[in-house]
Amino acid sequence: MSQLPTFSLKLLPLLISLMCAPQAQAQPATPENNVPLLKEVLVSGTRTTRFSDDMPLSTDVIDQTSMEAAQAGDIHDLAKTLPNVSIKRAPARYGVTGKGNAVGADGNAGFSIRGQSGNRVLMLVDGVRQPRSYANGSTAFGRDSVDLGLVKQVEIVRGPSSALYGSDGLAGLVNFITLEPADLLTEAHRGAQTLGGKAWLSHSGDDDGTAAGVAVAGRASDSVQWLLSVGKHSAHEMSNMGTNNAANVDRTTPNPQSLQGDSLLGKLVWQPNAASTHRLTLEHVAKDSAVDLLSSRAKPPFTGTLAVQNALTAAESATQTMTRDRLSWQGDYRLQSRWADKLQAHLSWQDSDAHEDGQTVRRDAGVRTRQTSYQERGWQASVQADKTLPMSAQWSQLLSYGADYSATDVSSLTQGFDPAPLTAFTARRYFPDTRDTHQALFIQTEWIGGAWSLTPGVRVDQYAIDVLSQAGYYPNLSNTPAQSLSGSATSPKLAVLYRATPQWSVYGQWAKGFRAPEGQQVNSALEVSTAKLLPNPNLKPEESRNLELGLKGRLHLIRLDAAVFTSRYSNLIQEKKDLGTANGLAASVTNPTLFQTVNIDQASISGFEVKAHADVAQLQHGKLAASLGYGQTHGSNLTTGLPLSYLEPAKLTLGLAYTSANWDVSISVQHHAAKNANEIDSLYIPKSTSLLQFTPPASTTLDMHSQWRMRKNLRLNLGVVNLTNQKYWNWSDVQGLASNPAAPLLPVVDAYTQPGRHINLSMVMDF
Repeated sequence: MSQLPTFSLKLLPLLISLMCAPQAQAQPATPENNVPLLKEVLVSGTRTTRFSDDMPLSTDVIDQTSMEAAQAGDIHDLAKTLPNVSIKRAPARYGVTGKGNAVGADGNAGFSIRGQSGNRVLMLVDGVRQPRSYANGSTAFGRDSVDLGLVKQVEIVRGPSSALYGSDGLAGLVNFITLEPADLLTEAHRGAQTLGGKAWLSHSGDDDGTAAGVAVAGRASDSVQWLLSVGKHSAHEMSNMGTNNAANVDRTTPNPQSLQGDSLLGKLVWQPNAASTHRLTLEHVAKDSAVDLLSSRAKPPFTGTLAVQNALTAAESATQTMTRDRLSWQGDYRLQSRWADKLQAHLSWQDSDAHEDGQTVRRDAGVRTRQTSYQERGWQASVQADKTLPMSAQWSQLLSYGADYSATDVSSLTQGFDPAPLTAFTARRYFPDTRDTHQALFIQTEWIGGAWSLTPGVRVDQYAIDVLSQAGYYPNLSNTPAQSLSGSATSPKLAVLYRATPQWSVYGQWAKGFRAPEGQQVNSALEVSTAKLLPNPNLKPEESRNLELGLKGRLHLIRLDAAVFTSRYSNLIQEKKDLGTANGLAASVTNPTLFQTVNIDQASISGFEVKAHADVAQLQHGKLAASLGYGQTHGSNLTTGLPLSYLEPAKLTLGLAYTSANWDVSISVQHHAAKNANEIDSLYIPKSTSLLQFTPPASTTLDMHSQWRMRKNLRLNLGVVNLTNQKYWNWSDVQGLASNPAAPLLPVVDAYTQPGRHINLSMVMDF
């Protein structure tokens, strides 16, 4: 189990008690500044707009004000202080050709929630599913296809969300909600306007990045509003604490890298009458990256035969491009009929493309090239009805029901060139062009009576993976065609919330989650030298059963959330499992090692998290607030009895903030517990019996942020991150990294350190 040092655990009850203690020593508050904490509003937990306090589940809501104050530039910054939530972001140290190595190619790879990550976490933008991550050989594409400059709120739901959203919600969901015209036309200090907007300019010291953008909204008439937002971003490689600048495998400083990005958001809101509203949204996000992979160059002196020396890498570089385009329509209708009070319909088209072009220059001057593309193009449609039904004088019922449909065409193609004496490279699709189709019916009802809320729900999904074309599908294993696959899943849930007092409530939730296999998992195939990857048309959906118990405290100036959870996972999909050779003898061209993606792992994960916020003192010119976040998980592979190595160590965050009329300042302390040897399944890295796994030590970092409101419409934000210049690592970035300093041709651990002390600066203006 991940644990904090003993002194930190002893401090937790004291810190909570201090935050929950009456403010008897604070200066008497005036009516103007003694304002209770505002309730959080979100839509992702129930697919309807509700207060988070009324939901029997654990959520996080990050609004635009919080993102601006923390100077969050990407999804990695969002997860920094959230317990049991993290983002993997390894340095770019991959290789384009030769032995497969995709380390860091996927950038911000995606969210991990309570130990599960990747495509097991559902990512949405305005309720629209985002493209999945993809990795094959040396190529990997992450899930960072969102520009936070377009986003007004991020909602995170912890635990399975399959009962409402279906597949991919096995571990939880993250929903990015984009700006609306009303957000810029009804600012509190300006009132209603016919034209309004905001502009921003920022600089991040960890990657020498610059971002700029402007959002403008207008009221064309009483029934029509519009919004247009554009953004531009440029940056360089992410800094670290490495010191070796050698242009070979010993390098620990970052590889030179340049990044560019641009975004566009357009919205048109039409309200023809009081009973209906229509929203048309156009979104475009593009990101480009170019990296000079100095760390993959061979280190002199060169040894071996002439052929071996000629094959060594003399230079290597790669470029990546990612684009995502979305067109959505949403209609909201107030019906007040017998079967629905409200009806919401949603139709979206989305086109996502990712490309990587790389080249390797050998020492004999031969040039090897690879061009890999991955595309997802699809339609999504949904309809949802909501109805309030009075049942008795004490009880009422909120009913939500509807249907979802999605069809996504997925394809990937790898092309390239290998010079003599290498065998000529053949363009190939490691899996055939595939259409993923999902259709579902869902229903959820909430019975509310007195202090009790009871929420049962169920969703029935039908999924299909249909092979569209086998053209270029390589290799054609014994002339065996790729297989289509279909199935169904039922995802029930039952939750109860009890309001013991107006200030305290407890809840419990049992829910089932599932995730359907992906087309590339079912049909990926490859034959190289002494290895063969086999397709598996018999893959089953991953499933989870989850129990969560929680406590919510809403005192006058104090907000407390605590949850304990346990999850049981079955049929977890393990990609490219080593099955050995057919006869158990040494691998050869005629007796290759067999690999296959299979259902094998049975796992359990348990843990808890605590979040607290309190206005601890009302001062003469402002107020002092404190915050706390702590989370830890532990789990085991029930098939082997070994611990789940990928679980993050415990994380503790303590914050103190002072807010006045014209300026704010906050300090945040983050403590990451060490990853201990007894928390990993092997002391050695995968497929090795001699190279020890590097386990990062405990670390404590300090950040400071401040905001100066120069005028009512002009704000200057300053942040000093890692103030003490602490050298530290994140476990998700170094898993599988060897610690042996004398091991040849291995990246040394300093290359995987996080950035040292740096300054972030931003300015925001409303108009």
